[in-house]
Parts: sequence; C-alpha cells; structure tokens
Amino acid sequence: MDIPKIHESEYRFCLIMWEHEPVTAVELVKLCREQLGWKRTTTYTVIKRLGERGVLKNENGTITSLVSKDEAQAFEIDELVEKKFQGSLPAFIAAFTKRQDMSVDELDEVQHMIDRIRGGV
Repeated sequence: MDIPKIHESEYRFCLIMWEHEPVTAVELVKLCREQLGWKRTTTYTVIKRLGERGVLKNENGTITSLVSKDEAQAFEIDELVEKKFQGSLPAFIAAFTKRQDMSVDELDEVQHMIDRIRGGV
C-alpha cells in the first residue's frame, strides 16, 4: 500500500486522531481547537483533504484512520533516508549517532533490534 504524504500540520492533527480514534468530527474540532488553536473550518478542511488522500475515513461523522501512526512514521523515515542519504540506512544512522548521545540502555535496545533482525526473531 502506498502511504499518502502527510504534511507537518496534518501530522499534528493525525497524532490527535490516532490517540482518540474512533472519534467524532465534533470531538476532533474541540481537540484541535484546544491543542492546535485551530478553527472549526480548519479542522473540517483537514478532515476532507486527508479523507480524499486516503489517510482517514469519515463515516457518518466518525473519523477512523486508514494509515496507522507506525506506517506514517516508517514512510517519513524511508523518504528521509532516500532523499538525504541516497537510500543508505548506515549513513543515516552514522549521521544520527554523531549528533545524539545515546545511553547504555538505548544502545542495548538498538543492539537487541539488530540481533532480532539477524536471528529472524
């Protein structure tokens, strides 16, 4: 499945939707006003646009996602690695680790992920 592009402000909306879904459009308007400072019309416009792009479904005023948070994040990472690091995951990780201090626990967690991938677990 191709993941539609979700722009930054739409992503902030999606974070709210993912946290509360299934959620009514009326409730999303309230949440977006409180958390993003959006007007009602802005929220409905984003609902319409994301629905047209296949990110969410609006069924009788109840909003549910068609793209999960994990899928959206994976797509963004893939796009970043492809555009900025010529598709090289090791180059991305090298750049990331040069700028980040990682704790022993974080390093252990990453190593566990690598071990799982290598072992097929």
